[in-house]
This record gives sequence, C-alpha cells and structure tokens, in this order.
Amino acid sequence: MIEIQDKEFGGERPLYKLHDARLERVTIHLGESSIKESGNIEAYDCTFEGKYVFWECRHFLAHNCRFETSARSSLWYSENGKLTHCLVDAPKMFRRMQGIEMQDCRFTNALETLWDCDRVNIRNCEILNADYLGMRTDNVTLEKLHLEGNYAFQYSKNVEIKDSLLNSKDALWDCENVTITDSEINGEYLAWYSRNLTLIRCHITGPQPLCYCENLTLEDCTFGDDANLALEYSTVKATIKGDIHSIKNPTSGSITVAGHIGELIIDRNQKAPADCTIHEVHAE
Repeated sequence: MIEIQDKEFGGERPLYKLHDARLERVTIHLGESSIKESGNIEAYDCTFEGKYVFWECRHFLAHNCRFETSARSSLWYSENGKLTHCLVDAPKMFRRMQGIEMQDCRFTNALETLWDCDRVNIRNCEILNADYLGMRTDNVTLEKLHLEGNYAFQYSKNVEIKDSLLNSKDALWDCENVTITDSEINGEYLAWYSRNLTLIRCHITGPQPLCYCENLTLEDCTFGDDANLALEYSTVKATIKGDIHSIKNPTSGSITVAGHIGELIIDRNQKAPADCTIHEVHAE
C-alpha cells in the first residue's frame, strides 16, 4: 500500500486514479477532483478543501477527517465509502452512491445531502441544516441520529430508524416500507402519502401528521399538544398512549386511544369505506 504523509496538494486531479493508498495528515487545497476514479483509499486526519474529492471511487475510508465548506459535492458516484469521526461543513455530499457507512460524524451544513443512494447505514451522527436529506435514498438504517432539517427522506423505500430525534417538516413524504422505533419526530405534515409505515413507541408533534397514508401502523405512540387533524384519509391500525388533540376523517382500520381525543371530526368528506373504528380507553 502506498503511504502519503504530511503532504499538501491543490489544483485539479492531483491524486487522480490513485489506488491502494493510505493518506495521513494530508491537506487537499482548493481545486477539483483530487482523488477521482480511485480505489482502496484510507484517509486519516486529513483536511479536504477542494470540490469533488471522492468521485467514482471504489472502497474508501475517511477517519477523523474534515471536509471544509468549500469541499461541497465531494462524495458522488462512488461505492462502499465509510466516514468515521469526521466533521463535515460542506453541503451536497453523497449522490448516486451505493454502500455508505457513517458513524460518530457531525454535519454542520447538510443541505441536499444523500440523494439517490442505496444501502446506507448511519449510527450516532448529528446532521444539521439538512433540508432535503435522503431524497430518493433506499435501504437505509439510522440509529441514534439527531437530524435538524426539513423534507427528510422523501420518496425513500426500506428505511429503518431507531432511537433518533428528527426535527423535520414534511419528513417521509411518499415513502414506502419504513419502520421507526423509540424515536421523536417533530414537524408539520409528517409522512403524507406514505405506504407501509410503522411507528413503535414514538413521540410525534406538529400539525396534521400522518395523513393520506396507506397501511399505517402505530404501536404505543404519543402525540404532542399541537398534533391536530391527525390521520386524515389514512388507512390505519393504531394504539395511542395519552391524549391526542384531534383526529379527522380516517378512512378505515382501527384506532384505540388510551386517553382522550380532544376533537373527533367525522364529516361528509370522509372517504369510503369510511369504516374506521375509534375507541377511547380510560383508566378507572
């Protein structure tokens, strides 16, 4: 394996088509495509300032590295990339990639990050300013994620989320086959038009959550005081712990609330088959 230590590079394609290399304490200054079309790269304690660093790369690791703001769009069209203990200040990272692992990383400006990707595993990461995170990204596992950013994981399939905090308006729109466990989700219009969405022991806040859903399952979930007009036009099987502000026109299924429904709205606009059963269960 080639070893490159304590070096600085800049300009366009300084390490183009590099293979089987270990970089330590290397700085990539402003420029483009520094490690493009490379493979089997390990980077430790490196700093990346230029754009398009790992494009069309196969098998790379970045550990304890920093991607500066100017290193935008540095991870595209690649396979089997892993980031651990990295600080990422750059937006638009990860596009059209397969096989992504991230652990113990912090993203400070994750705008439009992780688009059109497949096979993603994220653990114990903080991802901030992350509007449109995970657009059309499939086969995703998230654990201990702190997300701040709207429109997360829209149009995505096969997503599993555990022990996470998601502050995200319009999250999980038009998604399919998603399971969320022991997590908190805050934001307006959660998961509209989703299919096969399951939430287990989750806390949900924000107006009009979980509307227009098909085959929605809620197990022992709780709702914040502002979660009003929930479940409109959804087919649902739900057990809800505690009170819920209001439920409006669910389409079919069953809802059991171990608490009080502030307002139950069933009007002439309810859609067929209009046979959802709704029960309040109060402790004696």
